[in-house]
Amino acid sequence: MKKTIYIALSAVILGLTSCEDQLDQKPVSSTTAESFYTNTNDFTQAVNGVYSKLTSYPSQVLWLGEMRSDNLNVLHDGNRDWQGINDFSPNITTTGFIASAWNDNFNGIFNANSVLQALETKGSIITDATLRSRFTAETRFLRAFYYFQLVRTFGKVPLVEKPLTAAEVESVPRSAVADIYKLIIADLEFAVQNLPASYTGVNVGRATNNAAKGLLGLVYLTRSGTTYNIEGAGLNSNEYDKALSLFNEVIASNQYQLLPNYSSVFAYDNENNKEVIFDVQFMSSSNGAGFPSHLAPVAFWTGQGISNAYGNGYGASNFNISKELKTSYLTNSSDVRNAFNIQLSYSQPFIKKYIDVAKRGTNGRDWSINFIVLRYADILLLKAEAILKGAKGTQTEVDALVNQVRNRAGLPSILNVTFDTLLEERRKEFLGEGTRWNDLVRSGNAVTKMNSWIKNDGILTINAVTSDFLIYPVPATEIGTKVGLYQQNPGYN
Repeated sequence: MKKTIYIALSAVILGLTSCEDQLDQKPVSSTTAESFYTNTNDFTQAVNGVYSKLTSYPSQVLWLGEMRSDNLNVLHDGNRDWQGINDFSPNITTTGFIASAWNDNFNGIFNANSVLQALETKGSIITDATLRSRFTAETRFLRAFYYFQLVRTFGKVPLVEKPLTAAEVESVPRSAVADIYKLIIADLEFAVQNLPASYTGVNVGRATNNAAKGLLGLVYLTRSGTTYNIEGAGLNSNEYDKALSLFNEVIASNQYQLLPNYSSVFAYDNENNKEVIFDVQFMSSSNGAGFPSHLAPVAFWTGQGISNAYGNGYGASNFNISKELKTSYLTNSSDVRNAFNIQLSYSQPFIKKYIDVAKRGTNGRDWSINFIVLRYADILLLKAEAILKGAKGTQTEVDALVNQVRNRAGLPSILNVTFDTLLEERRKEFLGEGTRWNDLVRSGNAVTKMNSWIKNDGILTINAVTSDFLIYPVPATEIGTKVGLYQQNPGYN
C-alpha cells in the first residue's frame, strides 16, 4: 500500500462525486485539516467524502466478481488486459481493475481514518451529540465496508486505523485476515448501535443500522466459510448463529419487503424503494454510473441508433451469459427474471437489467441509476443459507424463505431446498449484482463448481481453477514499493 493510495483531504472535504481516481497526491498537512473543521457542515462534507469511493464498487464486483464467475464467459474485442481475469491467468498483477480495487478501497479507508481523527480531536464543534455519534458510525461502517472488500479480494492486507504519512505506510506489512476482521466487526458493531433506522430527504442513501446488521451478518457467513488452505476470507469460524440473529433483526424491523414486481426493484423512477437496504448513489452527469453500458456490446448500442458508441463510452466487448446459466433460467419459462435480466433476442445474450435506453445520459458513462449493494431478497436467502449451514432453524423455514423469492419471480413453491438449490436461486435472482463469485467462494465448492462449468460449457480459453485463484494477486505496483514488504499471493507471477 504505497503513497499513491492517498487522496488529498481537500478533495475529501469537497465531497468527491466522480469515480475518477485521485491518485499520486500527498496527504494534506495536519494544519490544513485543523483549519478546515470549523462547523457542522464541514464535518457533513467530510463524511460525504468518505462515501465517494463507493462509486468504484460496481466495477469491482462486476469486473472482479461477475466476470470471474460461471455467470459470464467474456470475450474481448482486442487487447484487453482484463481478459486474464475471466481466464484465470496467473499473469494479472498489472491489470488495471485489480490495482484500482486496491487503491480505491484504501483511499476510502484513508478518508475514513482522516474523518475519524477529526471527529476525535475537533468533534466537539458538532453540538448535537446524536449527530456526532452518527457521523462516527457512518464513517466506521464505510471503513468496515472497504476493508471487507479488500479481504474478499486480496486476503491479507495492511491494517491501518489512523492517517499515516507516505513514509509510515511503507513500513506497514500485510496483516492476518483474522486481525482485519476484528476491526471490521468492531466498526460494524458500533455502527449497529449508533446509526438510525432510516433517513428522510437529502440523507436518504446513507448507511442505516439495518445496513450495518446485514453487512455484519454477511461478514459472519463469510468468516464461517472454508479456508481452502489459503489466506483468504474464509476462516471456518462456524458463526452461522451470529449471522442468523442479525438477519432476523433486519427482517423483524418490518422496514423492508419484497416488491411485488421484480423489475420495479431496478426502475429508474423507483430508487431507494422498500426492498433496498443499502446502495451506491449515482446521479446524472457529474456522478453518472457507467456499468449499464459496459455489460452490453457495441453492436447493441449502434442498433439503438447511437453513433460512435464505443467512442462515447458504450460497451466494447461481449459479456456473454454462460450456456449453463441461460439453461437454468429457461428451465422455467415462467421465470420473469429471465427476460428482464438477459437480452435473449441477440446472438450473444448479455445482462440488460440496468438498461433503459430512454434514460441514458450524455454518454455511456452517464446513467442515473443506483447500484444496489444489499436488498431484502438477499437477507431472506442469506438467512436460509445460515440455517442450511448449521444455524438454528428448520427445513420448513428454509423452504418458506426461498419460496418467497421464487413466487415473486413467478415460480411455484418447492420443498426440501438444498444448499445447491439455494445457490442456483441466488444466481438467478442476483445476476448482474456482483454476488455470484463471493457466493461460490463462501460455499466451499468454488473450485469444483468452476471447473465443472468450464468443462460442461465446453470452454477452451479458461485455465483450470485452483484454490490460489480464489483471491487476487497483490498489484505489482504495491509489491514493488518496498522490496520485501509484501509477498505475492501464491499462484501468481
